[in-house]
Amino acid sequence: MKQMTWPCNSDGHHHFASLPFFRKPQESPILAKPSKSHLSFFNSAPKSAPNPSQGSDFSALPYDVLARVAASFALPSLKTASLVCRAWRDALKPLREAMVFLKWGKRFKHGRGGVKANSRKALDSFLKGAARGSTLAMVDAGLIYWEMGKKEEGIAWYRLAAELGDPTGQSYPSKTLEAIGWLYQASFAGHVRAQYQLALCLHQGRGVGRSLPEAAHWYLRAAEGGYARAMYNTSLCYLMGEGLVQSHRLARKWMKRAADHGHSKAQFEHGLGLFSEGDMMKAVVYLELATRAGERAAAHVKNVILQQLSASSRDRVMLLADTWRDLPAHPS
Repeated sequence: MKQMTWPCNSDGHHHFASLPFFRKPQESPILAKPSKSHLSFFNSAPKSAPNPSQGSDFSALPYDVLARVAASFALPSLKTASLVCRAWRDALKPLREAMVFLKWGKRFKHGRGGVKANSRKALDSFLKGAARGSTLAMVDAGLIYWEMGKKEEGIAWYRLAAELGDPTGQSYPSKTLEAIGWLYQASFAGHVRAQYQLALCLHQGRGVGRSLPEAAHWYLRAAEGGYARAMYNTSLCYLMGEGLVQSHRLARKWMKRAADHGHSKAQFEHGLGLFSEGDMMKAVVYLELATRAGERAAAHVKNVILQQLSASSRDRVMLLADTWRDLPAHPS
């Protein structure tokens, strides 16, 4: 899949891979808000009123309140909260189950853990996690819907996650001014996907004044947080001196990091850089990875280099490509 994340032309047209801001979709029972069947835990969990005489008895916290508080928790936080008391352990069981579906959803989405990539199975897993109240699963379900072209469904899930306090869900609201405010809020809270989207908006002047230095700042923050697309754009900022002091050394550093984290365009460009330096073996490995990821232009350069290598060298670089594993990155 091509990862066009930088404006390549000089004619003012931008090619950033940001999600466009949509007008609020017309209300409908399904699209305005995910159906009640998708939130069975919120509807079925028993509610109990706290008893003032119990003082600091944590078990008196109503189930629905606890569920909303913990909706954006990851597994470590859920495990810790489940140890508070038996009532919390019981109340948080659906969210712990949601983490299992979230884990499988990510495996199916990225083709990891011994399974083949399958977006529909990923979506099914994310929806099951969302039905148990996890905003993390809601966000991933929304992203899958968006990538499938079902943008209203995607926005609906992001909106629900945002309403439950998930900062990543706040990264994709439907109103531009509201979006920028939420993006800043989520970015300052340290959420790398929001930082990347905010940087795109600042680079394009979308809903906010165009500022290359501020855009580069947020690209760098997201890159340092492990977001591969931000690593690629940070490299280009250093390469072209846009918003950052020009530095070919730092440009190369971030290009390699993006490539090592699986960014196909970065793999292509890093491969070209290695080729220009005469490091043929490493160049072929990165160009082969880029080719497999859909960068067609990489295949031609790779084939030219392969013709210059011995049969044993060709076998070795193909083995390296076959056994390659991307460095862990922030989930996309």
